[in-house]
Amino acid sequence: MTATATEVTEILHYINGKPSAGTGTATQPVYNPATGEITGQLHLASGEDLQQAVAVAKAASETWGEVSIAKRSKILFRFQQLLTEHTGELARIVTSEHGKVLSDAAGEISRGIEVVEYACGISQALKGEYSDQVSTGIDVFSFRQPLGVVAGITPFNFPVMVPLWMAPVAIATGNAFILKPSERDPSAALLIAELFKEAGLPDGVFQVLHGGKETVDGLLTHPDVDGISFVGSTPI
Repeated sequence: MTATATEVTEILHYINGKPSAGTGTATQPVYNPATGEITGQLHLASGEDLQQAVAVAKAASETWGEVSIAKRSKILFRFQQLLTEHTGELARIVTSEHGKVLSDAAGEISRGIEVVEYACGISQALKGEYSDQVSTGIDVFSFRQPLGVVAGITPFNFPVMVPLWMAPVAIATGNAFILKPSERDPSAALLIAELFKEAGLPDGVFQVLHGGKETVDGLLTHPDVDGISFVGSTPI
């Protein structure tokens, strides 16, 4: 038998509803941990790519935040169904880049889907409050409103579960979400983006931006990023 070379795929960002190579010239190899072979070349974001992603998210958040909770929930229900249908495909991607066995990968996807199901019923948690006559002639109202643009910085060890613990809740509550996955196993994030789009999520509400420390620092300090969700080690 003759050995065949492993196909190396380009791994792109997902900006404004479609894959994008971006303007950055830097790339980084992605490995199959079982074999040590390079299976992908990951495009790393430039400063210009980051600015574009945030600008798109900001514009999308302004319209998405005005969409009714019922319509948001309908899209999330469809997204949950698509995740269930594509669990096998997602698990194979996780195994090929992370190295955990298929059953373990499928288990983390199931744990992520649990949070999507919670997000589908988020309307009960979004109700405001009204208190009559807290003082003479004074009533008190409370409102829950979207922040705007939220970024998620997620770790290597759970490339599906942790993004699904962040993005669906942020999106259900009317925010746009930018995911910066681990550069060591980034491909699952792109399938999640495709499933969100197939479910009917408007372009720009969920985006994927690849990069290292510079990209993370850019998200942390950007004036138009209104919230950050982060999971990582203490040194990071």
